Amino acid sequence: MSRADHDSPVSRLDKWLWHARFFKTRGLAQKACESGRIRVNGHRITKAHRSVGPGDVLTFVQGRIVRIVRVLAVAERRGPAPEARRLYEEIAHD
Repeated sequence: MSRADHDSPVSRLDKWLWHARFFKTRGLAQKACESGRIRVNGHRITKAHRSVGPGDVLTFVQGRIVRIVRVLAVAERRGPAPEARRLYEEIAHD
C-alpha cells in the first residue's frame, strides 16, 4: 500500500468516489468498483468496500477519459464541488 501513514483516515472506495463527485450516485460508483474498471495503486479492484486513503492512486475511466488521481483526503459527507475537489489531485487524464 502506498499510504505513508497507516493511521491516516480511510474510506470505502465507492463512498470516496461519490464524495469526490466522480459518480452521480454511490450506486454507480459501487457498480464501477465491482466491474473491475478501477485500479488502486495499480491493482484491479472488484470490491466496493476496498479502503482508500491519502496517498493512494486511483485509475479509472470516466466517459471517454482515463483519469489518474491521488487521494489527498477523505470526507465525512458529499459536499459541494469545490469541497470535493480538495479530496484529490489530478495526476493525469487523457
